[in-house]
Amino acid sequence: MGAYQHILLAVDYSEHSAAFARRAKDLAEKYQAKLSIIHVLDNIPMPDTGYGTVISLNEDSGYDLLEAEKTRLMQIGDRLGVARADCWMVWGVPNQEIVQLAEQERIDLIIVGSHGRHGLSLLLGSTANSVLHYAGCDVMAIRLPND
Repeated sequence: MGAYQHILLAVDYSEHSAAFARRAKDLAEKYQAKLSIIHVLDNIPMPDTGYGTVISLNEDSGYDLLEAEKTRLMQIGDRLGVARADCWMVWGVPNQEIVQLAEQERIDLIIVGSHGRHGLSLLLGSTANSVLHYAGCDVMAIRLPND
């Protein structure tokens, strides 16, 4: 297998996101790969917009909570040097949207944060675990500290 060409970083705005974002940037620089970012909205209601499930970062929605989410994603993109066109915000089920975007954009490495899960939470699964099992490309799960 050759070097990675396109890396997708899945962010959730957790307190640990900055740590694995730096690792994604380091890998992108090492492989001279394009870096894209995805944030999936699954915790705020979807207003009636013309956007569908993909959220435009260049247009004002008039929906304050959505604007705050967009601002956070753009700040992460700016810190990592990722072009706005390569920052994706979508509504949906995180694991499904991450895998779908990876296929659509021909991503060859997805980077996600993962908590070490045990017991019932392991059986129920996580976003990282689901992405790992359904993605058609490599997946790197960066261990996050347990809270």
